[in-house]
This record gives sequence, structure tokens and C-alpha cells, in this order.
Amino acid sequence: MAKKNKRPTPSVSVGNTPPQKFEFNPDYSMVRKDLKRIGALAGFFIVALIALSFFLK
Repeated sequence: MAKKNKRPTPSVSVGNTPPQKFEFNPDYSMVRKDLKRIGALAGFFIVALIALSFFLK
């Protein structure tokens, strides 16, 4: 059987750097626009199906 050579793990040194403040500020303007378009298309198709149901009876 072959021996497995273990590699030494590198030690990570942490300096005295102050923690950086990260502000989470997402931009949802594109998502909002897409949701409005999806809602408008869904409303249009529902109205079209209702209108077609009157003509097909």
C-alpha cells in the first residue's frame, strides 16, 4: 500500500485591519418593471379568455 503524504496546512495570519462596513443596498427597479409587465400580460389574457367565453357559448 502506498503511503499518503500529508501536506502541511498554511497558516493564515490576520492583521489588525478594521472591519469594513458593507451596506446592502439592492436595486430592484428592473425586477419591479418585469413584474408589472407580467401582471399586465396576465390581466390581458384573463380578460381575453373571459371575452372569448362569451363568444364561444
